[in-house]
Amino acid sequence: MRQQILGQNEGFELKTSYSGKNFTEYRWYRITGGELRIRSSGKTSWADSRFDREDVATDEQTHRFLREHLAELNTDGL
Repeated sequence: MRQQILGQNEGFELKTSYSGKNFTEYRWYRITGGELRIRSSGKTSWADSRFDREDVATDEQTHRFLREHLAELNTDGL
């Protein structure tokens, strides 16, 4: 079922952000090639603590993302 939803939503993108005490993070979610890719960037209070990385989502991350954003995705015919 997950693979069908990912396939039907090729090109879907979503941006989120979080800011807390001494920590800021931005996340870009993109469905491409039948998989969910997550790019995260941000910084902490340490001077050299900036980060920017992109990974393929794990099964658990994909499941959580689909559950939380199902209303925003195309589920026609499923």
